[in-house]
Amino acid sequence: MTAITANRRLARLRTLALTGMATTGAATVALTLMPASAQAAEAPKTAHSVSAASSDSHADAKGSTGSAGNLDGWIKQSLAIMKEKGIPGSYEGLHRNIMRESSGNPNAQNNWDVNAQNGIPSKGLLQVIDPTFKAYHVEGTANSVTDPVANITAAANYAAHRYGSIDNVNSAY
Repeated sequence: MTAITANRRLARLRTLALTGMATTGAATVALTLMPASAQAAEAPKTAHSVSAASSDSHADAKGSTGSAGNLDGWIKQSLAIMKEKGIPGSYEGLHRNIMRESSGNPNAQNNWDVNAQNGIPSKGLLQVIDPTFKAYHVEGTANSVTDPVANITAAANYAAHRYGSIDNVNSAY
């Protein structure tokens, strides 16, 4: 077995262990452990939804000016606020985690995990529960967990406190 294969297996085992802890109630997880494809399937599409094609077309456009109505623009707005507030993170780290958690749908909501069973479903681009959003909300962003910029920035703030940076999050968290 190569080192890469062993590392991949270890990463999968860690994800399974975290999922098992959350589903048994042994740990309350602040952000969802559900795969992005399942979340996106449950979330209603609205005028603010981002299609896979539009988010993919912006994934590598780091040098362009983003608009407020698309994933690229929301990430760039969040990064500007994060820089101002000293919250670490990169475009790549945010984008990777957003695509895994919500497939770029700002209205995604998890209605099945332990958090949802406890009445506090994970919501938004980075699947944040209301108590975590309130604790890590960043001043200067909307006070709404489903606001794309507020959701990204609060989740990055949470990840910075828990993991050092959103860039360090490479699986369910």
